[in-house]
Amino acid sequence: MDLNTVTELVRAAELTSWRSGDAWLAGGTVLFSTPPVGLIRLLDLTTLGWAPLTVHDDGLEIAATCTVAELLDFARSGAPPTWVGFTELAERCCHSFVASFKIWNVATVGGNLCTALPAGPMISLTAALDGVCLILTPDGGRRHVPVLEFVTGDGTTALSPGEVLRSVHLPVSALTARTAFRQGSLYPLGRSAALLIGRRDPAGALALTVTASTVRPYRVRSAAGLDDIPTAAYVDDVHGLPVWRRHLTARFAAQLETELRTPR
Repeated sequence: MDLNTVTELVRAAELTSWRSGDAWLAGGTVLFSTPPVGLIRLLDLTTLGWAPLTVHDDGLEIAATCTVAELLDFARSGAPPTWVGFTELAERCCHSFVASFKIWNVATVGGNLCTALPAGPMISLTAALDGVCLILTPDGGRRHVPVLEFVTGDGTTALSPGEVLRSVHLPVSALTARTAFRQGSLYPLGRSAALLIGRRDPAGALALTVTASTVRPYRVRSAAGLDDIPTAAYVDDVHGLPVWRRHLTARFAAQLETELRTPR
């Protein structure tokens, strides 16, 4: 779609101030398909030259501008062999996109988080692996927000006007943990109606992360913990009724708990 209200494209490195009508541009897959009202100026983040993926002693830093294709390629051939939790989940989450593989070369991890759709699989991946967002503020400051708190609702995030998501950090403890994955849709290639990821830490503690079926990510420690998720939090749209999503979530949670408690 043409953005016929846009009058200016600015390199983010040359930006002096944020103003009403601005929008950050990375992959642009959602921005160009569903442009916000009153859009005037695009601020191009791709000109900042952020390294897509950086391995640290304490984990992995994923730049907001890292594409889905870059993430998947790293998971397949570049990640340390001990990061079994990450490599298994990255593959499954990337394939949970309702998109052609060609879109993977443009769509970004940060864009998926900031769009904040319930079915965003990069939200699922980073929330399940204890991701922490680094946010840059207009005054030059920084703040950190867990992915579980970054996405606040269907299409809403913790970002304030002018703030930008810089990266997501995944800790080694989550990257190396044992994981399990369940995803369900109304159709064979449909949008996720429920996507649950289970993780078992070396000490035996379980973490079940609920996404797609709810308007924001939720974390519970057992299938019984699903009772703490408000009924109103379950998504109601053409991709599935709330009662069905809740049933599917409970079924997947029970399966994940059984799988992760069973020795390999």
